[in-house]
Amino acid sequence: MLRLQRVQNTTARLICRIKKFEYISTSLQSLHWLPVVFRPRFKLLCIVFRALRGVGPLYLQELICSYRPTRSLRSESKNLLYVPACRTAAYGNRLFTVETAILWNDLPQEVRNV
Repeated sequence: MLRLQRVQNTTARLICRIKKFEYISTSLQSLHWLPVVFRPRFKLLCIVFRALRGVGPLYLQELICSYRPTRSLRSESKNLLYVPACRTAAYGNRLFTVETAILWNDLPQEVRNV
């Protein structure tokens, strides 16, 4: 990831004509480029958003489950996703269903309700 971030920073420096030791974050914002670390998260959240709206592929819509508590709770109106239990900590959190549910539930409620 660090190498990709360096490539992105160098490209932004070439485009914006910034010197080597000047701050790069403002030029990344002006180009509307996300840092490399956040790009996969953004893509996953876009996929989840489309799947929840019924626009995404059917097989992804089947993988994503909304959170339905067994009794009446305040959290049922927060548009959360069900996080399935995973057996291993190392690989279980990398599953599509687990990772997307965790990322979606970490979003602010205003963003989830759009």
